[in-house]
Formats: sequence, structure tokens, C-alpha cells
Amino acid sequence: MSRELGGAGAATARLVEMSADVRAALALDPAGGLVAVSGADRRRARRLADLAYELVLAADSASAGPIEQIEAQTVAGAVFVVRDARYTLACVVCRLALPALVLYDLHQSLLALEDPA
Repeated sequence: MSRELGGAGAATARLVEMSADVRAALALDPAGGLVAVSGADRRRARRLADLAYELVLAADSASAGPIEQIEAQTVAGAVFVVRDARYTLACVVCRLALPALVLYDLHQSLLALEDPA
């Protein structure tokens, strides 16, 4: 079930539905506020949002400007983030997910939010 405001909820739900590898997906506003989440309870959703925003802030502080795409791999899985001026989309995936496919799906979802027609 997805908690949502507008098309962001549909985007997070679609990310989880499109791939068995995606465990949870979320959308944040530019200030790190949780806009939508799929596949997580309220407490877990807030924790995922906080961690995703911290990852974005850390990546930005380590670079010369805003980072538009992040991939963080661990032994157990990975986190992928894409963003534009309006939204940050992030998803948590299992270890065997194909990064190129996950990033493609995230970018397509972000584009769909910009042009919902």
C-alpha cells in the first residue's frame, strides 16, 4: 500500500510493482520531507526518508554541486537515488538487482512526475 500526495505515490508504488528486487521506494521534496512511500510502515518510512536525505546531503557536500544520481552498494543490498528540482526518488533493492535497470526505472518515474499526461 502506498501513502501519497499526488502522482508521487503512484510512482513509488509502480517502482515496487515493476521489480521483485525493489523492497521499498519513496519520494522526498527538496527539503527532505516525505511525499510518498510504498512498502513501509509509518515509522520505517520516516527512517528511510531521513536516511535517504542524509545520503543526498553527504553526496552533495562531497561534490562541487548537487548530485543527480546516487548508488550505494552494501553486502546485503543497495540504495539508489535520482532527483531533480522537485523530487528525490529513492529505492532500496536486494543485492542482486541490476543497477542499470533500477536507475532506468527511477529516471522514468521521475520523468513521469514531471509530465503526468
